[in-house]
Amino acid sequence: MQKILVTGENSYIGNFFCDYMKAVSQHTVTKISVRGESWKLMDFSMYDVIFHVAGIAHSDTKRISEKQKKLYYKVNTKLTIALAKKAKAEGVKQFIFISSAIVYGSSTPVGKTKVITKNTPVSPANCYGDSKVKAEAGLEKLKDDTFHVVILRPPMIYGAGSKGNYPVLATLARKLPVFPKIKNQRSMCYIGNLVEFVRVVIENKESGIFWPCNKEYSNTSELVKMIAAVHKKKVFLVPGFEWIFKLTGAIRKQNGIVNKAFGSLAYEENLGDYQQEYRKYSLEESIRQTEKN
Repeated sequence: MQKILVTGENSYIGNFFCDYMKAVSQHTVTKISVRGESWKLMDFSMYDVIFHVAGIAHSDTKRISEKQKKLYYKVNTKLTIALAKKAKAEGVKQFIFISSAIVYGSSTPVGKTKVITKNTPVSPANCYGDSKVKAEAGLEKLKDDTFHVVILRPPMIYGAGSKGNYPVLATLARKLPVFPKIKNQRSMCYIGNLVEFVRVVIENKESGIFWPCNKEYSNTSELVKMIAAVHKKKVFLVPGFEWIFKLTGAIRKQNGIVNKAFGSLAYEENLGDYQQEYRKYSLEESIRQTEKN
């Protein structure tokens, strides 16, 4: 049995992980807040693993002040490295960091495809992505044979209660009778699959960079149709809108919104595979699980 410390007392991933581990494992899981300075007085030596999920995300980083930008680096970069240094100094064996697919940049414009491979270089498009890249670099310098560092780069994470694009699409799916039929390809990660992956890498005492994600790609239009079906509603997909979204996406003020929803950002097939299966839920089943809750 291992003792696991989760940083981020009210985080979506942290809360889901704690509930999941209580249900499926004998490990002891404790959550703490890392706001302020009190965490510096804690004794980390009693823990085997730190799962660091606290951070700033889901903001429009193109419309923030310089002060807010500095906060990204303070929380996502400096805090992460400070926690890891303390963990290593006090004998913690494994440090797991939630990074993001955002380290590879934004989604492609409508009509184009972006496929990320193991060798794709990081290319952050904003301070959020850059703060994650810098945190990863700092963690890489700390890892050794006795201090295992795990960096996770999941794509869009969704599930009941999640933030981001998914709840917006779910709302549209429940209300609209028609929706644009757009060809795009996206990798996504259901929260139930993510927490199982974290459990597995803890059990295996892993170290390295990983890309947990669903096995299947998703398409925005088909996803909306799938969500509607769970609620016994029909959404008719109407073709012919692609040129409109291409035009709208070309407008600087709108390109982020349009490309996030209808652009492509996909991991290479098998990039998310692991030596043992962690994907308990197919895309279809994950949508049912999300919508019923």
